[in-house]
Amino acid sequence: MKYVFTLLLFLFVLARGIAQESDKGKVTIKGQTYDYIIDAAGDTLIMAGLGEVSITSLRSFESEEDYKKYRKYRRYAYSVYPYAVEAVRIFKEVDAITNDIKKGQKRKYIKTLQEDLEEKFEAPLKKLTRTQGMLLIKMIERELDTPMYDLVKGLRGGWTATYWNVLGGFYGHHLKEGYIRGKDPMLDIVLDDLNLTYGQKKP
Repeated sequence: MKYVFTLLLFLFVLARGIAQESDKGKVTIKGQTYDYIIDAAGDTLIMAGLGEVSITSLRSFESEEDYKKYRKYRRYAYSVYPYAVEAVRIFKEVDAITNDIKKGQKRKYIKTLQEDLEEKFEAPLKKLTRTQGMLLIKMIERELDTPMYDLVKGLRGGWTATYWNVLGGFYGHHLKEGYIRGKDPMLDIVLDDLNLTYGQKKP
């Protein structure tokens, strides 16, 4: 047992000595290749880029009511965040794909897409609260800089957009209005902390 320990210790020291002979190199970790350097103390430092990070200052609120509203919005926004990211991706993808095709082909494509999306998202989306639904809509409108009414109209036509606008009105969702910065400061604060294009390929 002592022999094995001594051998491992020797191999460690040998490997460290070899590494020190080269100030930099490459190492593969879980299939990803990274550059590394050896500092003056002989420590190996792996050079890797970090993903996007959102840094915000401590919040201050004028009232307890504002603080509770912020906490509620923040909790609900993160719960619907994956759906917002997917919706933004789909809207952009559909716009790019159907931009140069005939109306008949566009309707057929969107109908097939709708059937796939209903199967995947209908059940979880039905469980959203009114506030969660509002946040989801505002997140999409803010990212695409377009009212939900216009997004639906572009995909399904004016009649469908009007139907959903009227129905949304019963739940306090005004789909023609769009996202208006400053109307709800707590909403602005929460949405400023979210990046819906994270992980998506930029054009």
